[in-house]
Amino acid sequence: MKRITSVLFAAMLLPAGAWACTGLIAGAGATVDGSVMITYSADSHTLYGALTSTPAADWQPGDMRQIVEWDTGKPLGAIPQVPHTYAVNGNMNEHQLAIVESTWGGRPELVDTLGLIDYGSLIQLGLERARTAREAIQVMTDLVKEYGYYSSGESFSIADPNEAWIMELIGKGPGRKGAVWVAIRIPDDCISGHANHPRIHQFPLDDPENCLYSPDVISFAREEGYFNGINKDFSFSKAYGVLDYGALRGCEARVWSFFRRYDSNMDKYLRYLEGESETPFPLYIRPSRKLTLREMKDAMRDHFDGTPYDMHHDIGGGPFNAPYRFRPMSFEVNGKTYLNERAIATQQTGFTLVAQMRRNLPDAIGGIQWFGVDDANTCVYVPMYC
Repeated sequence: MKRITSVLFAAMLLPAGAWACTGLIAGAGATVDGSVMITYSADSHTLYGALTSTPAADWQPGDMRQIVEWDTGKPLGAIPQVPHTYAVNGNMNEHQLAIVESTWGGRPELVDTLGLIDYGSLIQLGLERARTAREAIQVMTDLVKEYGYYSSGESFSIADPNEAWIMELIGKGPGRKGAVWVAIRIPDDCISGHANHPRIHQFPLDDPENCLYSPDVISFAREEGYFNGINKDFSFSKAYGVLDYGALRGCEARVWSFFRRYDSNMDKYLRYLEGESETPFPLYIRPSRKLTLREMKDAMRDHFDGTPYDMHHDIGGGPFNAPYRFRPMSFEVNGKTYLNERAIATQQTGFTLVAQMRRNLPDAIGGIQWFGVDDANTCVYVPMYC
């Protein structure tokens, strides 16, 4: 446990019903078998593991696709169907395209309550209508541009057998259709991750092979007073996210712990996690060795193992060195506020997965969604094909 002066975890600041999630990424050149892998944990006390399947289908002119908010089941409206939609199993489709997310909220004034597409529906529509990660980025951003974005700020892992991307996106406020967003391709030999805080800072403005963004991502920030510097210094995270101590320790620290397993120099960013430095750690790193499927699963079972924040060994671990902490995450004793760490593995996980995309195999068997329910630390990851 660590003392803080005034903090609420960023995950606790998310809209009611939003999930506090973690997504990790490994490019094909960063894995032992050449797979592209992304992970996901959907963390909520009221969420239960359910793997849904939607068959491929052909549609006629005039057919409509109902939009229902993923978190609450609230009907939001309907949009026209496309001529053909692909089969989807959970967070992967028949072409080995996988999409997962983590919610970071961001500036509350940018939520468009009149928007039609929520983040969960955006994932599903991307999987139904795209074959590759690049196509999914186009589909998803076109949809929010046309119909409006209903949710708050999100990070998306979007991956296929050849590429892995992080896209970060937030709306423009009530009645203003569209969103501002940036998508960066993770280099093949690198690993990355996101955990309820936007991780994209500066990005290349002239490299469409590796970076895509909305035309107004910087100008909109200027218009709203979020940024007044020169373009090359623009940080998406600083402009649209909210970085407080809770975001550092409850969100950024999870990705840092994953990186630390494969980069012995990550402890130099402890000052950033403690709020003593404004220099963030990188969006992605080249790991010291290639990762196995087992290691990606094990990363989802992390409790800051072997780090200064190791949950087994602080006073909250008790006599049995237990890494579990009950909610709320912050509490007061004698007028002082304290917090428990928020690790990747947590007892309130509803479901978790490792999506493995293999370009050396046909789509029918190349894509595997290793799916588990409840706490990733104790679950069994079961292989599911689309």
